[in-house]
Amino acid sequence: MDVFLQNWKLYLEAVAASAAISFVLTPIVRALALHRGWLDAPSSAVKTHKVATPSLGGIAIYVAYVGTLLLMRFWTRFPTGTLHALRSLAIGGTFVFLLGIVDDIKKPEGLGVNSKFAVQILAAAMLIWFGIRIHFVKPDYIGLGLTLLWTVGITNAFNIVDIMDGLCASQAAIAAAAFLMISLPSEELYVNIASAALAGAALGFIPWNLSHKRKIFMGDCGSMLLGYELAGIAMGTRYSQVNSLGVFAPLLILMIPMYDTMFVSAIRMARGHSPFLGSKDHFALRLEKMGYTRQKVVALAAGAAAFLGFCAFLVTQVSMIWAFCIYAILVIEIFMLSRALARVVMHA
Repeated sequence: MDVFLQNWKLYLEAVAASAAISFVLTPIVRALALHRGWLDAPSSAVKTHKVATPSLGGIAIYVAYVGTLLLMRFWTRFPTGTLHALRSLAIGGTFVFLLGIVDDIKKPEGLGVNSKFAVQILAAAMLIWFGIRIHFVKPDYIGLGLTLLWTVGITNAFNIVDIMDGLCASQAAIAAAAFLMISLPSEELYVNIASAALAGAALGFIPWNLSHKRKIFMGDCGSMLLGYELAGIAMGTRYSQVNSLGVFAPLLILMIPMYDTMFVSAIRMARGHSPFLGSKDHFALRLEKMGYTRQKVVALAAGAAAFLGFCAFLVTQVSMIWAFCIYAILVIEIFMLSRALARVVMHA
């Protein structure tokens, strides 16, 4: 019990430290962005904001996250292997973060799809090199391939869902909290510390992202970093100690960014367009078209993410038949939601 309480205190300290660094650093990054001209200009094709807005707020998220991991490194003594895993998340995350920086600075053209995928695959391979990968799929080469697909997919899913103030950051914070909750009993310290630091970094950024007078976007450097770290965190804990279906819990935790990616890709391909070309077909924009304010859309998405995170926790704790029922009910609800959203007519 003493060790459990001590670790809880450590996780709360990680959240608080990361949130404080992110909150203090974000307006400084905003001032730098204004000075250097790092602005996200509005575009009738895919953008929904009306005025050029400072970007690259992901710099604050990155510094808060990695800085907190370094603080925890000297703040406490980790068990063998913990630093090894945290090092892989920090190094791979740095690759993705720098990729996002270059892409953000080069906007509106940005980097090509092939260049992005190449760096993302390299960052995913970094996780595999350090032993973070999907282990339950055999033979190993299929598991390695799925690890690459999972990491690159989730990295881009958070990039895709970043189309409304507060949406990406709130999804990342809730997902990180859900992984922390599930990982607590197993005491996978690298998962818990990384989850706490990531949740704090996202939370500290949200007030500025929602601000009217001092607004800043996280940019690709922030959204891809959040996605990459969550993809790595998801592969670090145990889900199937009670039933084998628990292994799919991460799909529930990260469902909303994944759903948005699959939904907009399906809509684009149905129209004969490339899924890699931007459009305004996102679920959040369709909810807005249905009459919800942006604040309500973000709040609804956050509530749904929290609910799905709780369901993910349940499927790791209940019997297989109950876990199957939870999955089945959620699949039906997602199908019904998709039908309703697909009927919304979106104009360019």
